Amino acid sequence: MEILGHLLDGFLVAFEPLNLLLVVIGVAVGLFIGAMPGLGSVNGVAILLPMTFLVPPTSAVIFLAAIYYGAMYGGAISSIMLGIPGASTAVATTFDGRPMALKGLADKALIAAALASFFGGTISILLFTGFAPALAHVALDFGDPEIFALMLLAFATFVGLGGDDIPKTIFSICIGLVFSSVGMDIISGEPRLVFFDIIGFMHGINFLVLAIGIYGIGEMMWTIEVTRGNPKMSEAVVTVERTVSALRELLSTWKTALMGSVLGFFVGILPAAGATPGSLMAYGVAKMTSRKPEEFGKGEVAGVVAPEAANNAASTGAMLPMLTLGIPGSPTTAILLGGMVIWGLTPGPRLFLDETEFVWGLTASLYAANLFAVVINICFIPVFLWMLKMPFTVLAPIIFVLCLVGGYAPTQDMHDIWLMLGFGVGGYLLRKLDYPLAPAVLAIVLGPIAEPALRQSLMISNGDFSIFVTRPISGPITIIAIILIFLPVFQFIRKRSKKNAEAGSI
Repeated sequence: MEILGHLLDGFLVAFEPLNLLLVVIGVAVGLFIGAMPGLGSVNGVAILLPMTFLVPPTSAVIFLAAIYYGAMYGGAISSIMLGIPGASTAVATTFDGRPMALKGLADKALIAAALASFFGGTISILLFTGFAPALAHVALDFGDPEIFALMLLAFATFVGLGGDDIPKTIFSICIGLVFSSVGMDIISGEPRLVFFDIIGFMHGINFLVLAIGIYGIGEMMWTIEVTRGNPKMSEAVVTVERTVSALRELLSTWKTALMGSVLGFFVGILPAAGATPGSLMAYGVAKMTSRKPEEFGKGEVAGVVAPEAANNAASTGAMLPMLTLGIPGSPTTAILLGGMVIWGLTPGPRLFLDETEFVWGLTASLYAANLFAVVINICFIPVFLWMLKMPFTVLAPIIFVLCLVGGYAPTQDMHDIWLMLGFGVGGYLLRKLDYPLAPAVLAIVLGPIAEPALRQSLMISNGDFSIFVTRPISGPITIIAIILIFLPVFQFIRKRSKKNAEAGSI
């Protein structure tokens, strides 16, 4: 009852005219920031941070949190419409969202993304409201062995993402891991894999550069080949009948949305994890547990629902360690944390006691931001679909320019532009040779998280790998991951032996 009382007080703060106006503006701005390739919530919040000094601290954080929330919704737009991930959190949405758009089902994909985001946001806010202090202590129990075990569990879903061709999938993972290792060694500080001694490789390979290259430039080249003689991209329209049909189909994906929401939230509360691993893991689990996993990657609506529910849930989860422990759960919450310190708010366990108006006002504003985000998103679907009605001869140059801007924005280094073009050609060739691209992209995301966790764990245990199975949290996670890694191999061997037995009986 005490929590409900605090929450009601929070709604009184959130629904003050100024705060409500900032929520609506923040969500709308965040929606378009998230839809711009390469920009994302981190840059959007950082750019608009100075503007918040014109309003009280509570209103300022509410505004920035609304931008963060809106950007999580917006990232799916360019992933579905153009095949370019608006941010790293929306890469998994590209896997099935883009094929749906090419089939003329862009309206269904956008509605699925919006409603899954709303569902994930709602579930995560309810968990945040009811269990914030307790969950913060759970996050504290996750050390390096637990983080590595969780990343190993994420890697365990990769084999399933690549289909039946396990050797090609493993090759794709290894390529991604190699690219994730480029740059400075985290322990010795020595440069490694700096190809041809080019200085640009010293800062490593930015994930968005690889993702935009493969899914932007590569997708554009592939589409030019496929649509030769058919310059129209899609004839998708929005009608009441199609919308009702899409809503009926989405009702059957509620279990996937719930799984993505819970998984995304708990991954989001882990320091340094964030929404990207959460969305990728949710996609992998959704495919592994689906009755028709072969449809994933070809336009399966559950492949849009799972990552979108997860990344929105994770964005809320990432705020929990920031508020309760003073530990940012993602790059965007790190900027929010800096803003709170500037405004004189001290994150930590006493924040819920000393600044109740701020904490519960922010919590209540998340409910409002979630509602306004889904309404604004759905209202703009006809505008988004208009893009697909343009001839590809017009759309291709726009995609190319957006890719260049998105590749240049994170580091502002021309080296990354040339790298992005190289990844685009490589992604196109791998697709022509029928190599799965998703495992390589996922490996470069999780590699930089898994490697330091592995090496620091082994330093703690003096090189003893048993640290991953003897600890109460990392042990069960590691065992489950190992089982999932070898399960597709056993299934492959079983199918082979069955085929051989059938061939021998003929």
